[in-house]
Amino acid sequence: MALAPLLVAILRNGSNGDVLDSSGANLSAITVGQAFWLGYVCGIVWYLGSCYWIYNTMHLYGGLSAALSVGILLLFAMYLGLYHGIFAALLARIAKPRGDLSDPRERQKAMRRALYSIPFLWVAVELARAHITGFPWDLLGTSQVGNVPLAFVSRWTGVYGVSFAIALVNTAFAAALLAHARRRHELLGVALVAAIIFQAGALIHPRPLRWTHKAMLVQANIPVLNEGWTVQYFDKIISDLQAASVFVNNEPHPEPRLIVWPESPAPFYIPDPKFRQALADVAESQKAFVLAGSLGVDHPEGREAVSALLNSAVLTKPDGSLGLRYDKIHLVPFGEYVPFKRLFSFAGKITKDVGDFTPGRDRTIFELDGHKVGVFICYESVFPDEIRMFPKRGAEVLVNISNDGWYGESGAPGQHLNMARMRAIENNRWVLRATNNGITAAIDPFGRLVDEAPRNVRRGMEGRYAFISEPTFYAKHGDWFAYLSVVVALIASFVRWSVRGGVLR
Repeated sequence: MALAPLLVAILRNGSNGDVLDSSGANLSAITVGQAFWLGYVCGIVWYLGSCYWIYNTMHLYGGLSAALSVGILLLFAMYLGLYHGIFAALLARIAKPRGDLSDPRERQKAMRRALYSIPFLWVAVELARAHITGFPWDLLGTSQVGNVPLAFVSRWTGVYGVSFAIALVNTAFAAALLAHARRRHELLGVALVAAIIFQAGALIHPRPLRWTHKAMLVQANIPVLNEGWTVQYFDKIISDLQAASVFVNNEPHPEPRLIVWPESPAPFYIPDPKFRQALADVAESQKAFVLAGSLGVDHPEGREAVSALLNSAVLTKPDGSLGLRYDKIHLVPFGEYVPFKRLFSFAGKITKDVGDFTPGRDRTIFELDGHKVGVFICYESVFPDEIRMFPKRGAEVLVNISNDGWYGESGAPGQHLNMARMRAIENNRWVLRATNNGITAAIDPFGRLVDEAPRNVRRGMEGRYAFISEPTFYAKHGDWFAYLSVVVALIASFVRWSVRGGVLR
């Protein structure tokens, strides 16, 4: 019911006890501008509360001063808070009567129209945040990853369908609080029943799913901040990761055998012979495929062409030979590149320990003895419409490599994990998640953590999984539901359906 207070604040002044002027205009109704500011402040509070960890990232790991880090966090919240403001403004517009302003029936119709529009409007704004701003972090539906029956809606609609359901229940609460006193208790009872039914799914725990394979997920735990990489330190890290890549008792497992090294701050360049030999040694000794977070380098033709640095995952085959490489497509702004460098020249320090990366172009599908694997890197896990492309292209299991060390000891690693869990549910796929310092886990298609490693330790963990070939409806068709919501929201906001004199207004 977290949205209900905002909805009531926007709609209450136009519902009961209206004060009308001589022309019939509602003097007590909130204006579109007032609604925008109300929603905007709500959005600022929302993002300051859920993304407070940006301060740690900027200050502790970006090397910025405390004052500048606070300023960046505030600017971030003020920017994304605009989406809440737009939602509130459009809702107030829809709630404005389109006929005779003095007619109570017209005002009631407008109120019903606004209430019906809320779930569609909320989903439309979430989709805009994902595609325009590129930050679909903590979408409302992600909160239900532990509610298996409700989260299953995402296999048809993506996470946006779950957001719709939550907004719908909040609309029911708002409608009850806005109703006349004689109906309020009745509507509030309906809203409570709906909330209980939806939330009751969290009490349902399906049986564990059958697994067929085990992968070795290596948690590197390499410090994000490092004064310098000596040859000795590099060799020690490699030696530790090799030791952590050994299967328990080296007991036989069904083929293919898979080892995953995470994304990390280590200078693991793919062209480096020492790094490639280390991967080959692990692959040959364990008779396994090794997927490793690494740094790809492209050398364009031409004397004056500049080499491109890529955030990559490279495959080494059991015979030690080098396989395909996936280059991260969706880079982190101000983390892996600086957009509009002239405008944000001060932000160059933020990427000093990461590099200035070039985005990849292709969603590589890796072949493991006839099975197909899709890999997504770190921040890419928050984009549902991008991750679903891997199962659509045949990926039978998903691998997520990430370096969550940049978040520090905050709630961000858990938030990031929950978004990976939602991708597992949406696509009906096992997700093998190897991170630098946690949370490393094997996630089943119900979004449950089957295996989990303790944070901030260097170790290997055997993660159970299975291959699944059939893509879900969402994997095949993408964000159709979210775009349908956009259409409904636009119609409700800007099209007048009242017919006067045979003219559609």
